This record gives sequence, structure tokens and C-alpha cells, in this order.
Amino acid sequence: MRPNLPHHAHELPPSRGRILVVDDDPGVVDYLVEMLEEAGYPTQGETSPLRALQRLREHEVFDLVVSDVEMQELRGVDLLDRILAEHPSQLVLLITAFGSIDLAVQAVRAGACDFLTKPFQIEQLLLAVERALRERAMRKEIVRLRSTIAEATPGLLVARSTAMRRAVDLARRAARSDASVLLTGETGSGKQDVARFIHESGSRAGGPFVPVSCSGLPSALLETELFGGGRDGRPGLLAQAKGGTLFLDEVGELPVDLQPRLLQALELHSQPGQPKVDVRVIASSRVPLEEALRDQRFRPELYYHLNVVRIEIPPLRDRPEDLQGLVDLCLQRAQQRVGRAVQGISTEALRWMMRYPWPGNVRELTNLIERAVAMTDHDTVVLEDLAQVAQGSDDAQLLDRAAALVMSLEEVERAYIRKIMELSLGNKSVAARILGIDRRTLYRKLGESEAGLPAGE
Repeated sequence: MRPNLPHHAHELPPSRGRILVVDDDPGVVDYLVEMLEEAGYPTQGETSPLRALQRLREHEVFDLVVSDVEMQELRGVDLLDRILAEHPSQLVLLITAFGSIDLAVQAVRAGACDFLTKPFQIEQLLLAVERALRERAMRKEIVRLRSTIAEATPGLLVARSTAMRRAVDLARRAARSDASVLLTGETGSGKQDVARFIHESGSRAGGPFVPVSCSGLPSALLETELFGGGRDGRPGLLAQAKGGTLFLDEVGELPVDLQPRLLQALELHSQPGQPKVDVRVIASSRVPLEEALRDQRFRPELYYHLNVVRIEIPPLRDRPEDLQGLVDLCLQRAQQRVGRAVQGISTEALRWMMRYPWPGNVRELTNLIERAVAMTDHDTVVLEDLAQVAQGSDDAQLLDRAAALVMSLEEVERAYIRKIMELSLGNKSVAARILGIDRRTLYRKLGESEAGLPAGE
């Protein structure tokens, strides 16, 4: 049965993808071959699914097979099974006049890259073909990172860079004793991961690891958190850390009035006649505690008690050698948390990550990848995914800046296009997809001519 198709083809950029159309209706084959050829796809047709299978067996290469489902000689789903049994990476798109949701699910589970139901507009087919071939290109660009993380340690610690290797080496040595450790470094640089690594590498690994944030809580509430009491009389975090490690995150924000009590609890005897508190202390601070000492916001006695072993955690921008391994670990974690499987990350996306300064460090990288995995429409994280989630998290700040500068809509548009071009590493095809416009419109807004530009730009 001939599908209900219009007699014009939607204009799409030419593609090198070679297509084989399989349908036992010669009229449908001729029509689809003609439309796909007009759209720039080298296309051949077969009315016999067995002959189509034979052509593939003879190593004739097609980037995509478009097959009807209901054929007398061999059903499309069975053809799909045979093709994938011999050519697992072959892309196959199925079309049928007898489609249903159940059949679509069956086809996709069997390995079809997409599924269309007749009657359909030719634009629908062309878009499905373009999407299938584009995702094939993406899969070829996937960066496989598994082999790059041989130096990975527990948590989100990857130490290929000299600076991070030095920090991890100090952490390993600190783990041999119960000496207090002070970790310094920017927000999000991974101080808690280093603290957990020290805990898990030492003799207290079997005990609890208890983190407590010293910032953002009122003094009375933080006192109850640390030392217990309150209405429910529950033990504090210090008691809960017995036999393990207490991690004081952002200890420089600890209220001055609580510092003497904490110091007393950590010294030789928490109370006269009582045994020493059985806890190892690791503290962290995003700013040097010496500043707080000068401003009398931190007591010298507590500072000296905590600053026995000091480890500086480098910011992510100073350790580019670690980025690929961190990306892989973040992808693995994101897949588990979000419940979606992705094969990797495109080279374009990784190139952008290598150039980005990461002001939020490893924490920013983790959050960005998790949002990208949750939002992507592909089985690969691509540059557009990173742009969309980064844009979504920064809309209010962008608009606030534009309003403060009293920018016109034209100025905002130009600034935004420049930012997307920077994000896209100058690739105009990628930028146009992110902006939701065609390439010619982008060239016009950039004041450039399409002529003379490299292919793919």
C-alpha cells in the first residue's frame, strides 16, 4: 500500500549517509528512493528483503536500512533480527501501516533505531533519517574513558596531575596515624572526598565517617548537632563518630563561642576522669585559617590542634590531566542516580570541558554531568546537552546583568549568540542547533556569508 505522502521533499542539508529502502511494494520503494535522493542521501531500493539481506552479507555498505514491517517474503522485524545478528552496528529504521505502540516498543527493543507509522509526511521520515545518522556520527565520536582512570582512588579522586598526586600522597601518609588533618582548597574542589579517602585508608576504616557542616547554622543549633542534647536528648555527632572520623567541613565558620568547647572535647580528656575521646578529626576550610586568626574569628589553640597535617587540594582548572577520569566517574555516578544509561561523551563536549575554567570545581562538574545525563535525548552526552543545562541554571543571572546594563533586545541577542559561539568552539552547526535557528539565519545574525565556510561549520 502506497503511503500518504506529499509530492515535495523538505530541504535538508546533503548527507553522505547511504540508505537502502526495503519494501515489497515497488511504488513505495521508487517514491522513497526519489525523495531521499532529492534530500541528498544516496539511496537504493529492494523489493525483496532476502535480496537486501544478501547484499549486506556481500559486504555492501549502507549507513541506514529503511524497511517496511509487513512484507510477505519476510517481516521487517524478522529482517531486523537477521541483519543485527550478522551486523550488530547496522542502523535499521522500520515503517508500517499496521503500527501500534506495542509493535513500536517491540521493534526498538529488538534493536531498531527508530519507528514510523504510515501514513506519514516525508518530513517525518527525513527528520528520522537525519536523527539516526547524526546519532551514528555521535557514537563514532564517543570518548571512551574507562582506560584513563587507572590512577583513580575511592570517591571522586583522580590523580594523574602532579598537583593531585602530591595531595593524594600526603593523604595516604596522613592515614597511617590519627593525627589531625586540615584540608584547604576552593569550594567544590573535593575536600570531603579526600577526607573520606584518609578515613577509609587508615585503621579507623571500620568505624563511622561523620561529616558536619560548620557554616550556615545558628550557634545553638550547631552546638546541639555537635554535642547532643536538645529536646530529644539524642547523642551529638561527636559521640556518633566514636571509633571513626569526625569531618568538620568549613571549620573556619565555626562560631567563636563554640570553639573552646570543641577544643576541650578533642584534648586529652573531655571531662576530668574520663577517657580520651576516641575520634579522629579532619577539618576543611575554603579560606586560609590564618585570615580568621588575624581577625580573631578563630582561636589559636584550636588552630594548632587541627593544623597538624595540612593538605592543599588544587582547583580543577589547575589539574586538566584529571578531567577525563573525573568525567568518566561522574558519568558512572550520574547513570546510577538518574537511572539512565549513556555510552559516553562526545569529543566536542569534552573539548569544551577542557577549556572551561570550572569555578565550582569538581562539584560543578558533577552537577553539570548529572543534569546533562537526565536531560539528554541521546545515548551520548553532547555539547548541546551541556549548553542547555548550563543555560537553564544561569537564566536569572543573565537577565539580571542585562537589565542592570539596560541592554536592548538586539544587544542581548548579540551577546547571547557570541556566548553560544564560544561554547560551541566556533562550530556554527552546533551553535545553530543550540540556538534553535538554521545556519543561514545564524550567518545573517553574525553578519557573515555562508559561502566559503568549511564543511560542517
